[in-house]
Amino acid sequence: MRDYDEAIGWFGRCLGFRLAEDTPLGGTRRWVVMAPAHDGQGASLLLARAEGERQRAAVGNQAGGRVGFFLYTEDFARKHAAMLAAGVDFREAPRRERYGTVAVFADLYGNLWDLLEPSGPPA
Repeated sequence: MRDYDEAIGWFGRCLGFRLAEDTPLGGTRRWVVMAPAHDGQGASLLLARAEGERQRAAVGNQAGGRVGFFLYTEDFARKHAAMLAAGVDFREAPRRERYGTVAVFADLYGNLWDLLEPSGPPA
């Protein structure tokens, strides 16, 4: 990640996440956690600013070019429309798979995510 505040804004505005924690760690370092806003349950995302050239080179490629993150929704059409309106970069049109409705999108830094409405309970 390049900038804490830029990432907080993007994940809040585009994905509807809430800022769960923002703790200064000294100097310019912070412990920043974003969480899905719907009910506060599930995984959270730690936003860590890259330090050094090696880490900066890996930003946006945390999963080696594959989808590495999943954002579940109970209303795909509503969430997809809201994300499009917020400027999210979808890499494909929504499609139906045996496991649900899905579309791949890129986050602010290029990491790939699935927006997914499962056809049954998540495994």
